[in-house]
Amino acid sequence: MASKDKKQLEKRDDSTKSEIMHRLKTHPFLFIGTVVVLVIVVIAFVFVPAIVPSAYGAGDLTFGYYNRTPVRYAQNNFFYQTFYMLSQRQQQSPDEEDFMTNMAQLWRAAFEETVVRLGILDEMKQARYVVPNDVVDRRMAELPHFVENGRFSSAKYRAMDRNSRMTLWRQVQEDITVGTYLSDLTGLKSAPYEASFISSMASPKRNFEVAILSLNSYPQSELVSFAASNTDLFRAVRLSRITITSSEREARQILASIKNGTTTFEEAAINNSQDWAADRGGDIGTAIAYELGYDISDEAARERVINMGRGEISDVVKVTSGWALYRVNEPVRPVDMDDVSQFSRVRNYVNNFMRGHIEDWLISEAEKFSSQVREVGFEEAIGIESMIKNSFGPIPVNYGNSSFFSSIRSCGVPELENAGYNQFFWKAAFSTPLNSPSAPLVIDNNVVVLFPTEEILADEDEASYIESYYSYWMSIVSQNDYRTYFLTNKKLDDRFQETFQTLWRTN
Repeated sequence: MASKDKKQLEKRDDSTKSEIMHRLKTHPFLFIGTVVVLVIVVIAFVFVPAIVPSAYGAGDLTFGYYNRTPVRYAQNNFFYQTFYMLSQRQQQSPDEEDFMTNMAQLWRAAFEETVVRLGILDEMKQARYVVPNDVVDRRMAELPHFVENGRFSSAKYRAMDRNSRMTLWRQVQEDITVGTYLSDLTGLKSAPYEASFISSMASPKRNFEVAILSLNSYPQSELVSFAASNTDLFRAVRLSRITITSSEREARQILASIKNGTTTFEEAAINNSQDWAADRGGDIGTAIAYELGYDISDEAARERVINMGRGEISDVVKVTSGWALYRVNEPVRPVDMDDVSQFSRVRNYVNNFMRGHIEDWLISEAEKFSSQVREVGFEEAIGIESMIKNSFGPIPVNYGNSSFFSSIRSCGVPELENAGYNQFFWKAAFSTPLNSPSAPLVIDNNVVVLFPTEEILADEDEASYIESYYSYWMSIVSQNDYRTYFLTNKKLDDRFQETFQTLWRTN
């Protein structure tokens, strides 16, 4: 008889273990979260009061508010319990070099867990969800605080003082509320064939060669030609400036004092100008005509300044920061493309304002390269056109860089870092015939030509792995999404840094 009972007990144990593993595999975060809540409840009312340092008990440790509810560290509350649990994992001496950094991370982690909990409770309150009292009572009766010999003990229940019992009851009520929210959120089942559909997206895969033309490869000869065709933009004039931010009246008083000889331009700049060139007597060096447009929006006023003679002082001019006086130190002249500084400013203008002009030129060069590829092959054409060459793959169509599949971001080609979000890249990559050049593509600061060399299918093990991993991955995505929702919500008034610094100074 004893042997039979033992076998039945072992069978029940195996069944229980199997159920636990099933729950862990199907809803890992929900299952782990339930266990963590139970551990916190046990710690809070059995172990914590005797262990948590008294130094943290002083003062109002409110780290912020969620929808006007304080995110507060107080004796035995959720913040308190979570911080204790986290701190037990990392015992560290205050004398260690990174002690303060680690403490900040622990407090921040406990703060964020509390914010997420308050956010969930707030959402459930808005939905008017209320846990039935008898459900809370049943959960209370299952807590180890009140269980003796495997059964609920009314004597142990009465032994706990009423205030502690009510605090515990309310916490269990909140735990059930949070658990219900997470169960509804993470317990949504995928469509029967969704995982297999996702796994099928691992095929086909392609390997690629790629030729890359950078925007920085736009040649000097083209810049010189562009500057020669746009002389008004690139006139150079050396200027001094006095900037006044207070009032036009003050600017005119300074102008009058310079003109009547009471002070010199340099003295007035040093004593009155309110910009970076004041200490230099107002000297701002050589300005390029287009650059003056940043400060002087009125074209007529700008032209008058540019075209003044040597030593001539302008009238008061309205600028973005107030009012200014300009003096010409060297009159206007064509830009000097042999001057490194002036040349780089021409390039900056073209890069910033004429990007389409550069892209058109690069695309034209890339089309010449593609023609060469069709005639002599990819490797020969690379040498002829002196282009950057790289290779990557195998990758499937992975728009958005899903972690399920190999991504373009992980292929080690920095020029294609953001191509995973470019629909034209994927269309060209998988519609271009093998061993043929694609149409030129603009990817960030580069023009690229793809050359697919091979197409293969994902092996069965990879597809099987993706299919089995899918539900777990969806749980991770769901957890990240709801945490991000609460931690970036407008309802959150985050005062963590201020309170933590106060706490640190106090202790």
